[in-house]
Amino acid sequence: MPAPAQPTARPTSRPTTRVEPRTLLWALAGLSVATMVPPADLWATVHHLRVPDTDDAMRLVEVRDLLAGQGWYDNVQHRFLAPAGVPSHWSRLVDAPIAGLILALTPLAGRSLAEGMAAVLWPMLLFGLFCSLLYRGARASFGSRAALLALIAAPQTFGVTIQFSAGRVDHHNIQILAIVGLAFCMIRGGYRCGLIGGGLAALSLAVGLEGLPSIAVAAMFLVGDWCLRGRPARPLLVGFGLGLGATAPVLFAAQTAPGLWTVTRCDALSPPWLWLALGGLLLAVCAAAAGERLAAIPARFALAGLSGMILLAGFALAFPVCLGGPFPDMPPLVRDRWLLTVNEMASLPKFIARGQWEALVFYPVVLLATAAATWMAWRGPQRRAWAIMAVLLWPGLILGLFQFRGLYIASGFVPLVAGAILDGALRTEPERRGDLPRWGVALLGGCLVSTLWMVPAVVAGTLAPATRTAPDPAGAIACRSQEALTPLDTLPPGTVLAPIFMGPAILLHTRHDIVAAPYHRAIPGLEAAIEGLGGTQADLERVLTESGIRYLVACPARPAEDLQAEPAFATRLAEGAARSDRLVPLDLPGPLKVWRVVPAPLRAGADRAG
Repeated sequence: MPAPAQPTARPTSRPTTRVEPRTLLWALAGLSVATMVPPADLWATVHHLRVPDTDDAMRLVEVRDLLAGQGWYDNVQHRFLAPAGVPSHWSRLVDAPIAGLILALTPLAGRSLAEGMAAVLWPMLLFGLFCSLLYRGARASFGSRAALLALIAAPQTFGVTIQFSAGRVDHHNIQILAIVGLAFCMIRGGYRCGLIGGGLAALSLAVGLEGLPSIAVAAMFLVGDWCLRGRPARPLLVGFGLGLGATAPVLFAAQTAPGLWTVTRCDALSPPWLWLALGGLLLAVCAAAAGERLAAIPARFALAGLSGMILLAGFALAFPVCLGGPFPDMPPLVRDRWLLTVNEMASLPKFIARGQWEALVFYPVVLLATAAATWMAWRGPQRRAWAIMAVLLWPGLILGLFQFRGLYIASGFVPLVAGAILDGALRTEPERRGDLPRWGVALLGGCLVSTLWMVPAVVAGTLAPATRTAPDPAGAIACRSQEALTPLDTLPPGTVLAPIFMGPAILLHTRHDIVAAPYHRAIPGLEAAIEGLGGTQADLERVLTESGIRYLVACPARPAEDLQAEPAFATRLAEGAARSDRLVPLDLPGPLKVWRVVPAPLRAGADRAG
């Protein structure tokens, strides 16, 4: 009897290690966030208080004044156009948490390092909040994979990263958070989300009016939605109206001195904008009170139209000065020679004309995100979510074509759109892609990543260097750095006449007073700097006398714009091609040229003695 066959031993195979796609996406998201800010920028901010923008420097000056004992309601910068000073239109609601961070860190690191650490931690904390908000909102609307892809896209979106970079203590990042949060509240719907969304809109208005167009179109969307759908849309509208109408006055009172409650300010939350917020509150109350008595669409449209006409008519009658925008009294000299030269106020055609091809990393992604959201609102799934994103993207895109700052808030929606589009490219169902081919969706998703647009920007700058007429930003950065201004701080305190862009940095890094800084409420200082630094010798000497200037400072890398055909006297002075008996050059290290001003009476006496 044959022996039973022995089973053949199977070769043992080693267990394979397989990385889950979700784990890989989380790793990519973490890597993107961790590498968003270069270590050199963190070091420079902590140790040298280097901040990206003049507004960041001025914010830190305000925080210092608050910590030094300046009153909560006293928002006057007393070293700016002293002795009267210049009232700021910014919110103490932003100053307070930064001041709290500095106070908490001072016992651990000392005041100097605490300021630098706070300037790093504050935008990092806000970016963490933005990522959390982005992930939760994207997951609720488009799924967890789309949310992870949005997290990966966020640190690659330059319009986002510049607002959350090291030292970015300005208020634009808070506005991005508020408006994106409002969008998610609108998508989710319901009375509670309406209340939260209205409160976020009020917060955005309290810290700055840049979000006003977004809030206006959001309100119109909610009103239109209620007019068309009636009862299902009413809780969200009522909640939003109550949240905005109740929170805006509270925040206004919290940051505004009682003596200024009736003063009209077109550039900050004040009675004109409170009128509109309270109008929204009254409409919400009427909609709630009417209930089912406004069951017909024409009746709801009639109420909304009547309310809108009353609001706009009342605004025009009571606050006509604000119909001209936030800068109603700006003289043409300041508007043409300063305001329209600032990158924040520049239009897309101006960027192209000046050869600033870096604009390519900002404009195309907002344009594509707006187009994609609009298309998906028409043909894709989750149409309400896409429609709300499109509604909030369009104002930013349109305004951004005329003023670059219009892109700030709109850029906050680009990662959300990119994540959802890239997720659609990975799906097999055509209806999940808005009936677009997979390769087209994948291409669109890739083009929504800002870092890819660095390639054409660099190529354009390399192939057409002669087209660039904009000043080199490196020169301005060097002149307003702590290293450049520390030697100036060794001089006895006095009033400084310097280029406009240097004003906030001089306040931050020295003990001196200033005449000019890039703020529209300081028209006399702007006129003095434009005429004195860009005009003739007589113009300069007149400004030196009228403004009580003790030191004249020039940045050779960024001279003032010439007001005449020939180079300005201050420019020739910095080049060594001119001199004045009233200006004594001081030998200070660094890139700056500094002169001590001889008072006019002393010079006259010296002439007579001679």
